[in-house]
Amino acid sequence: MEVKLHDIGEGMTEGEILHYFVKAGESVQSDQPLVEIVTDKMTAELPSPGSGIIKEILVHPGTTVKVGTTLMLIEGIEDTKDNEGKMEAGEKHATQPAPLKQLAESKGDRILAAPYTRKIARENGISLKEVLGTGPAGRITDKDVYMFLHKKEERGNNSEIEESVFQPVQENTPQPAKHHLKKSIPYKGRRRQIAQKMAQSLYTIPHVTHFEEIDMTELLSLSKEIKSLGQSVSIPAFFVKAVSLALADYPVFNAKLDEENESIILENEYNIGIAADSKEGLIVPVILHANKKTIKEIDTEIKSLTKKAQENTLKINELAGGTFTLSNVGPLGSIGATPIINYPQTGLLAFHATKEKPAVIGGEIVIRSLMNISMSFDHRVADGATAVAFTNRFKELIEHPILLVLELV
Repeated sequence: MEVKLHDIGEGMTEGEILHYFVKAGESVQSDQPLVEIVTDKMTAELPSPGSGIIKEILVHPGTTVKVGTTLMLIEGIEDTKDNEGKMEAGEKHATQPAPLKQLAESKGDRILAAPYTRKIARENGISLKEVLGTGPAGRITDKDVYMFLHKKEERGNNSEIEESVFQPVQENTPQPAKHHLKKSIPYKGRRRQIAQKMAQSLYTIPHVTHFEEIDMTELLSLSKEIKSLGQSVSIPAFFVKAVSLALADYPVFNAKLDEENESIILENEYNIGIAADSKEGLIVPVILHANKKTIKEIDTEIKSLTKKAQENTLKINELAGGTFTLSNVGPLGSIGATPIINYPQTGLLAFHATKEKPAVIGGEIVIRSLMNISMSFDHRVADGATAVAFTNRFKELIEHPILLVLELV
């Protein structure tokens, strides 16, 4: 039986082999995790298509392979059944095959743990078989692994103390200087996938970045008023709604360039990606049909997707279909940047820190809450004037949030 890399999500063409959970000669059960792979969207485990024994592993960890590539071979019950069927159909006089040897006894129930949890364990030399899972159905969580590691270190420290009590004091021996030693960080997995995607975008799309300043005072005031009524709506929810409305007015930024057919494809859906920082690096969950949702619905979805990103539990369909991307780096203190477009999209809008600054309104100097935004766009698809018009529309909706409310009526 050949185990091949199959498409685990929309548009997947290749994946990098991170780690095998099995070795040649080991017995496996149906649906048991065999290998961990990473794509430009997510990390996932490929399960065994049946029961049997691992005959051979064909692809080394760290290798990037195309969909359809055979990763390993499994000998087992399923293979024998297939062979029996062929023999019955084409070899009537053949003798019955000898029964297979009894498979080795199972090593226990499948260990439930997310790919990132397994990664933590591997990097710290911990066998998950030794860790007690506290999650649903005994699932091992990141916290379980860290707790196990902490207890293991405590046991090690206690052993060192006991040894120091019974062992004679040794004279200090000069150690070689370590300041010349270099540290190496693995360039693989999600980091390499992100790098490849960024390089593809930067070297393919002629980027231009337009900057604008937005007065957030009225929107922040509205947010406080909503809180006083016992409700809570995050500021990014307003951003998503305003962007979806601005894209409807300037659809060239909700598009992608099809160079092969010499056309610009205007998307008929407004699916807004939210760049988020996860344990494994940058990830972009998507809010589908943002133009048809209320601000409250968008807020609920943002919070849910952000939580899943942090827990590494996003599904492939929650990462697919984006037509425009937002990046909110304001909470990190950023005041400006030239973001890289999420290829093959046409634009990306980044929000920076909101700061109280003096501004002139009606001839008077007043203190206002001002925020910088930066929009990178594909200059093959749109011109600077169109980008300015787009950000002006977004600015209008944010500075006068009553306009957002009217759009919902």
